[in-house]
Amino acid sequence: MSSENTITVLPDAPKVGMVSLGCPKALVDSERILTRLRADGYAMSPDYAGADVVLVNTCGFLDSAKEESLAAIGEAIAENGRVIVTGCMGNEADVIRARFPDVLAVTGAHQYEQVVDAVHTAAPPSQGPFVDLIPSRDGEVKLTPRHYSYLKISEGCNHSCSFCIIPQLRGKLASRRIDAVLREAEKLVAAGTQELLVISQDTSAYGVDIRHESRMWKGREVRAHMTDLARELGNLRTADGTPPWVRMHYVYPYPHVDDIIPLMAEGLITPYLDIPFQHAAPNVLRAMKRPANEAKVLERVKKWREICPDLAIRSSFVVGFPGETEEDFQYLLDWLDEAQLDRVGGFRFEPVEGATANDLPGAVPEAVKEERYARLMEKTEAISAARLQAKIGRTIPVIIDEVGEADEEGDRGATGRSQADAPEIDGQVLLRDVPADLAPGDIVRVHVEDADAHDLFGVIVEN
Repeated sequence: MSSENTITVLPDAPKVGMVSLGCPKALVDSERILTRLRADGYAMSPDYAGADVVLVNTCGFLDSAKEESLAAIGEAIAENGRVIVTGCMGNEADVIRARFPDVLAVTGAHQYEQVVDAVHTAAPPSQGPFVDLIPSRDGEVKLTPRHYSYLKISEGCNHSCSFCIIPQLRGKLASRRIDAVLREAEKLVAAGTQELLVISQDTSAYGVDIRHESRMWKGREVRAHMTDLARELGNLRTADGTPPWVRMHYVYPYPHVDDIIPLMAEGLITPYLDIPFQHAAPNVLRAMKRPANEAKVLERVKKWREICPDLAIRSSFVVGFPGETEEDFQYLLDWLDEAQLDRVGGFRFEPVEGATANDLPGAVPEAVKEERYARLMEKTEAISAARLQAKIGRTIPVIIDEVGEADEEGDRGATGRSQADAPEIDGQVLLRDVPADLAPGDIVRVHVEDADAHDLFGVIVEN
């Protein structure tokens, strides 16, 4: 009887490519989809050529974003041919199929089960029931660097802003359980995350839909509420025993936001608030269907800074909204002089299909929008430059994002961010003469030597 060994050759795992567009919330959706697929035995492809199927996670917030999404779908079809579309623009399946009839499937935002089912149909898992049970050594798929992670606490939004269609795309507010959020945050920090970026459509409203229900966490009851969440996240510790940076995004200035500021002053939460003010003129805010209490907001910002002088505030503003007069725009500029926001993004009003603002009278000519946008950027750049100049000579904590190669003289530089800078959207801290063992994710003390309108320049000092 022959005793020859039988060699079983397992088929290669099918590979999935991913193009992720839009905001950090969509990026989290992409991470969750890929994590599910990898658990099912799929491998990830870094390019079109190696993928058995390509997922395009679309953005549908603005018409320009839709065009970018359609362009990405077209490129994926041209380069690969086997494409599944998901994300916010998935709600317009008829538009997508009319342009690209060969797409394999179209699903809406955060429809994880439907996306996974579509991938199973297009490229069935091939490793078999036993191999598929083997856990991945790396845990969940991350599309951000190891040292920072987005923590999504809810989906959807209860606001009815006239320029926005997010409730149509992502539904009403749906908050996650507080214990589930904290468990995910704890896992991320244990895996090496040094900075948690809390995101949602409306972080201040977290838990409203579930009546701020309490859950047991670490032997005590914790509410699904922004203040409880912030306090618990501030109690997390990294492997070296230090608290991670915790950065709050998409914060509406509800009264209970006042309770977060002392946590920042105590060092539990990163002194940073991302507040989508959108405008300041009462007439425009009313047309936008947003609270028109800009004077009270200025008073609160002043009090916040008295409690926490290092507080950095970022926001975004829309110019050229229907009915915006020159007086309204000047009101915004004057308000910015008072508010002294650290970081500001500007947008020209753009009609979005399905938004009620499209039917408002008083459309602003494109040339006027451009002129006002330029003036807004000039104003906010001057404010930013002055606030950064005031930091020269200080020593501040900086998280390292990237370390450069040594030059011919052996010197190397690095790029990091201060606590006033969120990744991708804010400024940077550019460092000279960094040590050879410096690595992304390290948090170091930096002496600020210089500044321009957006960035700081400095050198690491001994802790």
